Amino acid sequence: MVMATTRAPFIISTLPSPNQCHKFCWVSQSSFSSSSLKFQSFPSSLSLVSFPTTRINHKCVKKLFGTSVVAMAQSSKSTVLVTGAGGRTGQIVYKKLKERPDQYVARGLVRTEESKQKIGSADDVFVGDIRDSASLVPAIEGIDALIILTSGVPQIKPGFDPTKGQRPEFYFEDGAYPEQVDWIGQKNQIDAAKAAGVKQIVLVGSMGGTDLNNPLNSLGNGNILVWKRKAEQYLVDSGIPYTIIRAGGLQDKEGGIRELLVGKDDELLKTETRTIARPDVAEVCIQALNFEEAQFKAFDLASKPEGTGSPTKDFKALFSQITTRF
Repeated sequence: MVMATTRAPFIISTLPSPNQCHKFCWVSQSSFSSSSLKFQSFPSSLSLVSFPTTRINHKCVKKLFGTSVVAMAQSSKSTVLVTGAGGRTGQIVYKKLKERPDQYVARGLVRTEESKQKIGSADDVFVGDIRDSASLVPAIEGIDALIILTSGVPQIKPGFDPTKGQRPEFYFEDGAYPEQVDWIGQKNQIDAAKAAGVKQIVLVGSMGGTDLNNPLNSLGNGNILVWKRKAEQYLVDSGIPYTIIRAGGLQDKEGGIRELLVGKDDELLKTETRTIARPDVAEVCIQALNFEEAQFKAFDLASKPEGTGSPTKDFKALFSQITTRF
C-alpha cells in the first residue's frame, strides 16, 4: 500500500468510531508551504504529516506502520510540570492535566513525601526543594512547559482566639520566608527551566503588587508581593515565553460557571469583582499553554459574580484582550 517515495500519507482522524482505521489522502510533499504543518521522520523515506489539533488513533497507526510511528504521535503531547502541586490550586492544575491525557503528560513537584501521598503518590510526582537548584533537575528535565504555583504561606501565631475579638498575627516558618520562596525559589525554577530548554512558563502571582502598602506585604513582615514582583520581572527578562497571572482573592468554589475578567495594574482591586475561584485560575493556567495570544503577557485575573454575565469559554478571545507585558 505504501510504495511511493514522493508522497506522504496525510492521516485524518474524522471517523466517529475509535475502532475504525483512518482515511488516507495522498498528497505531494512539495505542495506544503503552511507553517502549521509538521513533518516528522518516517520509515522508508516517508513523512507523517499531521495538524497540531489532529487526534490520532494510536492502535490503528501501530497496526499499519509499527510502534515507532505511535511514539512519534505521542511525542506531540506537551509534558507539563506543575510546581506547588501539593497546594490547593496546584492540586487542581495537576488533576486537570491528568484528565487530558491526549494533550498532556503531567508532572508535579511537591516539597515533602507527605504532600506526594496527598495527591496520589504517582510516579510523575517529584519531591524537591525549590530553594535547592539541583533538586529541581529531575522534575524539569524533558518538560515542554512549567506552571509555577509555589508561594510563601504565612502562618497564624499560636494563641489566636477569634472569640475574643483579637486580630491574628502572622509569621513565616524558618526557610519559608517570601524572599526564600517567592524570589529565590522561583528564580531557581526559571533558571532550571531555561537550562532545560522549556518552551513556556506560566507563573501565578497575586494582585496588589503595585502598592507597597498592600496589607499582604505586612503579613509576618514578609513583603510577599514585593518578592513576587521581583520574580515576575526576572521571568520577563529571561527571554522564555511567559504568561504571568496575577490572581485576585482565591475562593474554594466551583469553576467554569463565571465570566472571567482580565485587567492590569490592580485596577480590578478597585471594583467589586476582585475574587476568583481556584478552578478558574487552574483552567486559565492550562489554556495559556494553547494560545499564542497568552504568551509574553502579564495580567490580573478575577471574575464576575455567579449568575452575572456569561461563563467564559473562548480563552483565545480572553487572552486577546490583554496588552500588557508586565
